[in-house]
Amino acid sequence: MRIKKHVLARNTSYSTPYYVVESDQAGPVVMITAGIHGNEIGSIHAAQRLIDQLQGKKLRLQAGTLVLVPIVNQQAYYRRIRGKPDLNRTFPKSRRGSASHPLSKALFRLAKRYKPTWVFDLHEANGYSNLNPSVLGQSFITNKGSKAIAAVQQVKQQLNGSISGQTRKFTIVRRHKQGTFRTAAAKLLHARSVTVETSWAMPLSHRVQYQTRIAKLFLRKAGIVLHES
Repeated sequence: MRIKKHVLARNTSYSTPYYVVESDQAGPVVMITAGIHGNEIGSIHAAQRLIDQLQGKKLRLQAGTLVLVPIVNQQAYYRRIRGKPDLNRTFPKSRRGSASHPLSKALFRLAKRYKPTWVFDLHEANGYSNLNPSVLGQSFITNKGSKAIAAVQQVKQQLNGSISGQTRKFTIVRRHKQGTFRTAAAKLLHARSVTVETSWAMPLSHRVQYQTRIAKLFLRKAGIVLHES
């Protein structure tokens, strides 16, 4: 297994590290992003935890390639804000269109270069979707007609089976949202793409645990072979 650190949007005010983890065996290419919104701390900590575990050899890729961007929007993260403009509304909306922000342009260019078969975009949101369908906390979002839906349903079932009570159980939301990284990856790169949303209503440590576990479950469903020591 090889881990290489690179810089996205190098030599700009938006520069941020990303990592390419390559196993010794062929397999799918999977991309994980976090921190498109700078105030969604649980997802960022989970992505950083994955890198720490990989670098510390507590987690190993035995097949496939992982491209991981733990903090996409560094400027928003430093200020603990969603971001202005909202970066997740600036990705290309059509094949002839282009991203309307330098950072989203750089991230989408990275995705085009690696051609991931799966994209997992880690986020956080308000409330509990299992109690109130108008909020997104504790949900998986994928596009209508997505080929990812079978894996999403399996992860939801596996995860919810370990959650006591109804409040924190996950739901599935199917919707097309122009300008988001998930929709751009699905429609323009034909990736199976999923947005993961944990709820801000929970303590940070719980959100990080959920995000980390979900990322590993989805990596395995995507065909990445993981070994944990």
